[in-house]
Amino acid sequence: MLRLRVKEVAREKQMSMSKLSRASDVSYKTVKRIYDNPTNPIGTDTLEKLAKALGVPVVLLLEEVPDNAAKNE
Repeated sequence: MLRLRVKEVAREKQMSMSKLSRASDVSYKTVKRIYDNPTNPIGTDTLEKLAKALGVPVVLLLEEVPDNAAKNE
């Protein structure tokens, strides 16, 4: 299963949810949903927008985790 690392990368870049939302042209609601549940799937276009706004390759926003890891979050 894939887990999104958007929250962690944004914190490393000192970028708030609202700033990330504006910079990526992704709604605040969507950014919050990603922060709250990083194992929910999102579209590739959204992922690309977030990566571009954070200045990182898309692959840096993805992490492979065991299927049972989602239950522990």
